[in-house]
Amino acid sequence: MATYEGERPSGERHLPNNVDPIEEGWEHHLRLGQDVRLVLTAVGGGAVRVAREVARRHVRHLETVAINCDPRVQGFDEFDHRVYLGPDSGADRDTGGSPFVGGLLARAAEPTLHRIFHGATFVVIVGSLGGGAGSGAFPHVLEIASRNAEVVSAFVIKPFRCEGERRSIAERAIGRLHLLEAFAEKRERGSATLQILDNQSLVPQFGHSAFTKVGLHWADVLQDHIENSFLAPAEAVIAAAQVPQIARAVVVSETPRVLTPPLEAGPPAPAPIPELPPVLPAASLGAGEVELTFEVVNEARPAPPP
Repeated sequence: MATYEGERPSGERHLPNNVDPIEEGWEHHLRLGQDVRLVLTAVGGGAVRVAREVARRHVRHLETVAINCDPRVQGFDEFDHRVYLGPDSGADRDTGGSPFVGGLLARAAEPTLHRIFHGATFVVIVGSLGGGAGSGAFPHVLEIASRNAEVVSAFVIKPFRCEGERRSIAERAIGRLHLLEAFAEKRERGSATLQILDNQSLVPQFGHSAFTKVGLHWADVLQDHIENSFLAPAEAVIAAAQVPQIARAVVVSETPRVLTPPLEAGPPAPAPIPELPPVLPAASLGAGEVELTFEVVNEARPAPPP
């Protein structure tokens, strides 16, 4: 069975996938972290260690999930949600390194996993391959995330070459990821990616200290991806939608023109005022391609002296 710690409060609203960005007022109510959910999920002991480092940095609007077959994962308070794939008793702890057992435990936890990813906008999921939880449970977690989330970024951590059998297990697991139906469909549409984080690639850079620095290095990679690929663009779109009301008041047409207020009865009206160039060029506000066009409003000129 799966033990789920740290469930989200109920009542939070997610922006539906089919919301038309033209609908009036939608952008004023978007909330990062609630309507737009960004979820970092780690599966397997090594991945949990990496994600735990990211969680300690308190990245804004980021929701974190730790999934493992080791019951100790339930005590990692840095994560918003902790899912223990295993029995309540500690007698049969972990998978014994068997991907088959890890897969069985993940399938049994599918209702819990669907509940975590339901309504997610962006999911960054990292798995440490080579063991039972990573190689066995990670594919099932990735598939469920792909069914629920709008955009999925998958990272897999590949063991060092000296780890022998674990590295071989990881390579076989990577090959099977391409066969996951929902994940493959998302990749074809361009809304899912897969990146391999090979520990062996760090040896030339860090030498013998690669074992101690690997977690921090991959944590930096994940944080940079979250910041640059999801957070910054989402914040820009939402901020751009919050146009000051005074600017909205002059958004009236696509072609800038001059408005001349009518004159009161009296002296003859002055000669027509030629069109002036716009005060500001039309500007695009980002993902919604909202066009802003400004008008120049001229006050009436006094009549020439007789």
